[in-house]
Amino acid sequence: MELIERIKSAVRILLRGENQTGARAEIPPMTAEQVAEIKDFFLMEKFFIVGHARSGTTLLARLIRLHPEVHCNWQAHFFTRKPLLKSLVNNAEMEEWLTRKSNRWNGGEDLSPLVMRAAADYIMESDAKRAGIEKHIVGDKSPNSLNDGESVRLMHAVYPDAYLINIVRDGRDTLISQRFRNFVEESKYMSAEDKQIAKDLRADQTPFTAGKRSIFTEKWLRVNTEGWVKNLTETADEGTRLFGKKYYEFRYEDLLANPFEEMKKVWALFGIEVENNLDDAIKDEISSNPDKTWQKKRNESIADFLPKGKAGNWQNIFTARDIEIFNEVAGEMLAKWKYEKDILS
Repeated sequence: MELIERIKSAVRILLRGENQTGARAEIPPMTAEQVAEIKDFFLMEKFFIVGHARSGTTLLARLIRLHPEVHCNWQAHFFTRKPLLKSLVNNAEMEEWLTRKSNRWNGGEDLSPLVMRAAADYIMESDAKRAGIEKHIVGDKSPNSLNDGESVRLMHAVYPDAYLINIVRDGRDTLISQRFRNFVEESKYMSAEDKQIAKDLRADQTPFTAGKRSIFTEKWLRVNTEGWVKNLTETADEGTRLFGKKYYEFRYEDLLANPFEEMKKVWALFGIEVENNLDDAIKDEISSNPDKTWQKKRNESIADFLPKGKAGNWQNIFTARDIEIFNEVAGEMLAKWKYEKDILS
C-alpha cells in the first residue's frame, strides 16, 4: 500500500507540480512585459495617495478628482492595511494553482502578480466609469501609517508604472486630529486614562485650552510621535528609491495656503492641461468639510472643540510638556519639513 501511495504521489507531482505545504514562496513582482500586457485591457493611468492618517489625504482626493480627466476614491487599502491585496494569492494552495505545470494558461510563470493587478485595476476603473464622465487617470487614497515603507514596496511590486503622491502635515496637528478622532468615535483602543481625559474634556474644556491639561497621555504622545517620524521617513525613502520621478511629496499646509497652485503641481505629474475655472471649484470644495459635519453628528460635545482642517491647532492645545516630548522625538523631522520655526515652546 505504501508503494502504491508513493506512485500516486509521484504521478500527481508530474502532472501538477511539486506539492505545496506551509508558507508560499515570495510573490514575484510585475515584469515590464506583464505591465505592458495588462495595460492593453485596463487603459487608465494609476496613482496612489498616501500619508499619515489625519494628514489631509481625503481633502487631496476630493480636490484631485475635480479635474475632468481624473477620478479618485478612497480606503481600498490595497497595500496599506491588512488583509492587503496580496491576501488574494498569499498561501501555498493558491501558489500551487497559479504555478501548476498542467495549467496551460500560465506559460510556466506564477500568475499571482497579474491576479492582484487585474483585481485592483478592475475595482478602480469600474468605479471611474460609474462617475459618469470619461476618465483617463484613476487612483486610490489610503493612509499608510499602519504599514509605512512596506506599503510602498508592496505597491511598487504590483504598480511599478503608477504615480505615488505623499501628503505631509505638521505632526503636532496630525496627532491632535488623530486623538480627537479617537475621542469622537470612542475608539475601542482607548485606555481607562484615555477615556477619563475624554470625559473631562466633555465636562470642561477650559483647562485643555489654557495649557494646564494635556489631551494626551505621555505614553500615547511618545508612541504616536515616533510613528509619525517612522511614516514620513520610510515613505519618502522608499517612494524616492522605487518610483523616482513618479513620486511626489508636499505639505498639507501649502495646499491650504495656495490650493490652486499646489493642485496644478499635482496634476502636472500626469501631463494634463489645467483650466483656470478649476480655481473656483477648488475654493468651493475646500470651504466644505464633510468630516467636520460627520464628527459633529457623532459626538457634538467634543467635535466643536477642535477647528477641523486648520493649520496650527497645536499652538492652542499642546502643553509645555507636550512640546518637550514632541521636540525630543521629532525635532529633526520638523526641521526637515520646514516646521522648524515652531519647534521651540
